[in-house]
Amino acid sequence: MGAGTEPAEAQCDSLEGRIYLDYNATTPLAPEVSQAVWDAMCQAWGNPSSSHPAGSKAKELIGSARQSLANMLGGRPEDIVFTSGGTEANNMVIHTACRHFHDSQRGTGNSQGIPHIVTSSVEHDSIRLPLEQLGKEGLAEATFVPVSPRSGQAEVDDVLAAIQPNTCLVSLMLANNETGVIMPVAELSQRVCALNRRRAAQGLPRILVHTDAAQMIGKGRVDVQELGVDYLTIVGHKFHGPRIGALYIRSPGTATPLHPMLFGGGQERSFRPGTENTPMIAGLGQAAELVNKNWEAYEAHMRDVRDYLEATLEVSFGKQRIRFNSHFKGSKRLCNTCNFSILGPGLQGRRVLAHCKVLLASVGAACHSDKGDRPSPVLLSCGVPPEVAQNALRLSVGRGTTRADVDRAVQDLVQAVEQLERDQAP
Repeated sequence: MGAGTEPAEAQCDSLEGRIYLDYNATTPLAPEVSQAVWDAMCQAWGNPSSSHPAGSKAKELIGSARQSLANMLGGRPEDIVFTSGGTEANNMVIHTACRHFHDSQRGTGNSQGIPHIVTSSVEHDSIRLPLEQLGKEGLAEATFVPVSPRSGQAEVDDVLAAIQPNTCLVSLMLANNETGVIMPVAELSQRVCALNRRRAAQGLPRILVHTDAAQMIGKGRVDVQELGVDYLTIVGHKFHGPRIGALYIRSPGTATPLHPMLFGGGQERSFRPGTENTPMIAGLGQAAELVNKNWEAYEAHMRDVRDYLEATLEVSFGKQRIRFNSHFKGSKRLCNTCNFSILGPGLQGRRVLAHCKVLLASVGAACHSDKGDRPSPVLLSCGVPPEVAQNALRLSVGRGTTRADVDRAVQDLVQAVEQLERDQAP
């Protein structure tokens, strides 16, 4: 097998006639990304810390990928730190905020107790669970602000109302993975910035602002200057990249604190030590390049297909039987996400999917796939009635999804529902 040929020809997303509509869970590698990973494995295998040519080539490739990610976000390459994925990046932010809180309290004679963090009730588990664990250990406290049933958003006023004197971090996802609702992160950053000026005069700790942008990248514009955040989480496998991630930090170690969770060889300026995974970093850089060049076309295509999907569902089941759980008046949402329930007894989302022969999708977040028929906490938080939420399905289209795919998927759903209803008939 020669370098530079095989991966680009491979069909990474071949599903043998099935229709995959679970792109919010993960995406296949783009052919260009597969090629970049393969080329790096074959041609840039040196240790990036070595001074000889093999190491220099790997180091150069990592630098190029860092620049591509910075371009994608409107930041600078020195603001990017590579991580194993989104979970590590999110945990690093929480760890840093708590550490910075304690550092800022030393020697001031103005102790504020333990650090306090504000987040929303619909965050990913890699935010929620670390905060719950810190709470159990008595190391931090957290407030989980409920989203508004009217907007599906964590409202800025509600988030600000949860801030306490010992608050050190506000973390709000950029877009929700189940409903697709886009959160008011830019407005929140502006309000927290103004609040921080008043807090500084009172001797209170600075509040850092973080957003998990896992679902937004590749589906819409993401600009860290417009968002005004201190930290932003990047997850490669959500935009046709490999399963690694990165963390954007606004001027790490100077304007914005960043404390390592690991200690070792000093890679990534000692913020994230460990010999760099050059092939995966190369793939992440290539995925970012594709977004840089094509995000507007990706967004337009996915929105068109998503809108066609929703129209086809209404026609196929009737408006009275379909409830769109991702529609909130006045709120923007991801271009590719459709969360809906087919109303009727015995039509729980898992049961419907189990009877589908073509469609591959989820009832919600893939990391909650073991929760049985319990309604999604995210949907319940958004005010969706339990009997509707338990019937929910999340279909998320991708760059390559076509209207013909939608027709087949909806036909499959119709047949699955008909089969379930026949089985329930007396």
